[in-house]
Amino acid sequence: MTTFVIDNQLISEALEVTGLKTEQDVIELGLKTLISLKKQEQIKQFKGKLRWEGNLDEMRLDSFSGF
Repeated sequence: MTTFVIDNQLISEALEVTGLKTEQDVIELGLKTLISLKKQEQIKQFKGKLRWEGNLDEMRLDSFSGF
């Protein structure tokens, strides 16, 4: 177990806006969100460096053919 001192107002606001019930849930969601955002930032390094081949219109039609 780890003990942290976290601003009570920050925790209260996070509980309110997320609808989560516990401080632990808020902290875990915050960490998961931070990790996700940082991974998204890493993806930006590939902008303009990857080559894609395919027919986007054809792919779009294929995805609707199952309906």
